[in-house]
Amino acid sequence: MVFLPFAGSVVVALALRTHSRLLPASIAAAVCGIVIAAIAVLYPAIAHGGIVRFEVDWLPQLGLSFSLRMDGFAWLFAALVAIIGLLVVLYARYYMSEQDPIPRFFSFLLAFMGSMLGIVISGNVILLSIFWELTSLSSFFLISYWHHNAAARDGARMALTITATGGFCLLVGLLMLGSIVGSYELDAILAAGDQIRAHPLYLASLILILVGAFTKSAQFPFHFWLPAAMAAPTPVSAYLHSATMVKAGVFLLVRLSPALSGTYEWFLLLGLAGISTLVLGAYFAMFQQDLKALLAYSTISHLGLITTLLSLDSPVATVAAIFHMVNHATFKASLFMAAGIIDHETGTRDMRQLSGLLRYLPITGRLAMVASAAMAGVPLLNGFLSKEMFFAESVETHADSWLDTALPYLAVTASAFSVAYSLRLIHAVFFGPPALDLPKGQPHEPPHWMRFPIEFLVFACLVVGIVPNLTIGPFLREAAVSVLGQATPEYSLSVWHGFNTPLLMSALALVAGTGIYFGFRHYFARCDEGPPWFRHLRGQRIFERVLVTVSWRWARELEARLGTRALQPQLRWVTFVGFMAALTPLYLLGFQSRMIEPSRIDIAFSGLWVIGACLAVGTAYLAKYHRLAALVMLGGVGLIVCLTFVWLSAPDLAITQLLVEIVTTVLILLGLRWLPKRTEELKDELTFRARFRRFRDLILAMACGVGMAFIAYAVMTMSVPDAIANYFISNAYSQGGGRNIVNVILVDFRGFDTLGEITVLGIVALTVYALLRRFRPAADSMAPPEQQRVQTAFDQQQPDRTVGDTARDYLAVPSVIMQWLFPVVITFAIDLFIRGHDLPGGGFSAGLAMSIAFLLQYLAGGTRWAEERIRILPLRWMGSGLLTATATGVGAWLLGYPFLTSHSRYLDLPLIGKVPAATAMLFDLGVFLLVIGSTVLILVALAHQSIRINRLNALEKKAEEVG
Repeated sequence: MVFLPFAGSVVVALALRTHSRLLPASIAAAVCGIVIAAIAVLYPAIAHGGIVRFEVDWLPQLGLSFSLRMDGFAWLFAALVAIIGLLVVLYARYYMSEQDPIPRFFSFLLAFMGSMLGIVISGNVILLSIFWELTSLSSFFLISYWHHNAAARDGARMALTITATGGFCLLVGLLMLGSIVGSYELDAILAAGDQIRAHPLYLASLILILVGAFTKSAQFPFHFWLPAAMAAPTPVSAYLHSATMVKAGVFLLVRLSPALSGTYEWFLLLGLAGISTLVLGAYFAMFQQDLKALLAYSTISHLGLITTLLSLDSPVATVAAIFHMVNHATFKASLFMAAGIIDHETGTRDMRQLSGLLRYLPITGRLAMVASAAMAGVPLLNGFLSKEMFFAESVETHADSWLDTALPYLAVTASAFSVAYSLRLIHAVFFGPPALDLPKGQPHEPPHWMRFPIEFLVFACLVVGIVPNLTIGPFLREAAVSVLGQATPEYSLSVWHGFNTPLLMSALALVAGTGIYFGFRHYFARCDEGPPWFRHLRGQRIFERVLVTVSWRWARELEARLGTRALQPQLRWVTFVGFMAALTPLYLLGFQSRMIEPSRIDIAFSGLWVIGACLAVGTAYLAKYHRLAALVMLGGVGLIVCLTFVWLSAPDLAITQLLVEIVTTVLILLGLRWLPKRTEELKDELTFRARFRRFRDLILAMACGVGMAFIAYAVMTMSVPDAIANYFISNAYSQGGGRNIVNVILVDFRGFDTLGEITVLGIVALTVYALLRRFRPAADSMAPPEQQRVQTAFDQQQPDRTVGDTARDYLAVPSVIMQWLFPVVITFAIDLFIRGHDLPGGGFSAGLAMSIAFLLQYLAGGTRWAEERIRILPLRWMGSGLLTATATGVGAWLLGYPFLTSHSRYLDLPLIGKVPAATAMLFDLGVFLLVIGSTVLILVALAHQSIRINRLNALEKKAEEVG
């Protein structure tokens, strides 16, 4: 149920390159159908209070696991998400234009669906937070789908900013909740309500969680992002407003209510937000001119109604809140789809231009009337039942507070506003004289299957409103029991309860709302500046001003005071922060070490390190003025470290260090040419301030060096049992299938760390590539060597030759040798990879060796020569490597083992003998591919600087000739 929508999203996005609507929609519909079938199959297991669980260990030491949990409430909500998702897919099949990138739309829609299902059935609150952020991300792509539209871009940016900020607050609140309970599992948290409410961190965690829920469900004062999101395609609006993103907040409140409710703080915070949102949303909706804007504000109001019900902390109110979630999803999805048909057929959503559409759209018009009546709470429709329950609870006493006293009056007022805007939607659009000068001319009914989702949902509104006990009753009971447990109350879903106060309140709201609309309908139509009293209080404008203040004024002020474009101050700050980060825990917690007896000094080894120290000092001294000499000395330092590893019997580290030195030294050497020149004259310009700065940097560098030596000494002399080392030595072969303990640790025991490291390596490579693409060499950078300039001039005189900018023309013998080394180095790299599990080598060192093979070809033949003969696609190498490494871990999941669990055996091949066949080799293959891709990507970025310079020089020369 969770992974299938994401898998379908990938298939639609990558496997389909078509503008046809049928095939992507068919795949999306098939995914929704399978998910619905899976949900239906699970119903017997969750009936009568049952819970279905699925759990895979992730980080059990930290209480984190990938756990899924479905009870009656999660089942009801998952069914709602999947069924409306299928209807939206069917509707979008006809709504979306073939000129749009159709696969991208259905890909994002399926990802959105999978994210919401993940929220609904997560059994771990940290996992829930991850899916929570995925809904924000996928909704951002859906809202900005028509990215050529500025309103879509602004709406998506606002939605992401608000909901992602709330998601961060939610994560902090859930972490605090988990620390209070001692577990992040949802079952443990729901069972620890008394412990949570009695804890000093209860209020802080409650506020943070409520901020996350309020931002997601557009509660006041975070409501303004939802109307701006109407720039999304109408199928997205129908799904977002009914069953997905905006329902996530109120879903979370219901889910966590057993653990967080029951306090005055809960009542006050939810009550203030809910009632404010309920009344203001309904009031704003009456004055909107855009059909989708009216529906958006009505969504805000109904979400406020649900939040208000949850604030009452009453079992019946909780049941009513769950009931209204389902009812609102049905009539709101149908209304948005009807609005989309009107826009699709007329070319406008402005109610001032729409009139008399019932004669052109008779079926759609009648369906919209029924859905609007359900939204207004008309009897014999589902909205009436849940609103009656709301009125009944509003007249009960829940807290000795003015908020509780004013609730019945505010509820009737908001309901009257709801009737008014529902009447306006029906009367202004479908009645009156026929509309003239519509952008698309005379409208007509859409295809039947485009209208079918509305018919299905309106039929649900009718049957639930007429026979609720036979339709929604059993499912609502299971949901209520899963949330309330033994506190589940006795309630009635009957249509008729006699003449009572809630019925009187409903009648009063209907009469008052009708009077408001017909008394002020002309004023509503002329009101272009927004609702009275709130015309100058616009959330979007406030949001933009806050962004400008934070990102322009404050950020620029901080940048002016603390920022610099010079590299040296940035390195100084990074080094200082790292030093303090290491020093602080040592100062606060202390350390334990023991004195060790000095051993006999090896003169050769000591001499080796003296040479290394001299090279390091020389590097620091020459780095400012003689970059090439400094780079040579730095390479010498790396070589000393490599020899140290050999001396200390660490061949794996020695091979890796040697290969790293080769690659980094050459890449840095290629970049030296583009840096500005440094001359000896600068030595005479050292002022007192400059000398002080250099002395300060020297002290900081020495402090960091001494600190690292101190930490290394402390770690090596701590009284640590040998259990860790002995464990790796004892189990490397039996459990990891390899005799090379270092490699087995990297790809097996600590495989998750390695996966994170190669991910970081890929991100760094992409960052370097992006920066180098924007890099412009300094005006005073080094000119090409004399031999290259002479050869270039000679080549330009030969029309049949490529302009030479490489070594192959003026260093013929070395370039030929480098070209011949290509298969040799590749063979060496493959050997390092294959032997890595038993002998020194492995994916990382083999990847570096393979990168050296490509590096030699670029040096020998140049960029054009190499890329004409070798098809290098570093991004595909990186992507394939990361996917291979991740798939190895997921494969263990599919077989019932923890993530990245490996299996090892030896295969006896004819003529070859025994060959290791550990699954960790696949993981190592991913490391191998990603290292090659990352290194070659940086190489390509550096190499293309020469092509760019040649192109710029040619353009300048041509401009001079033309001039």
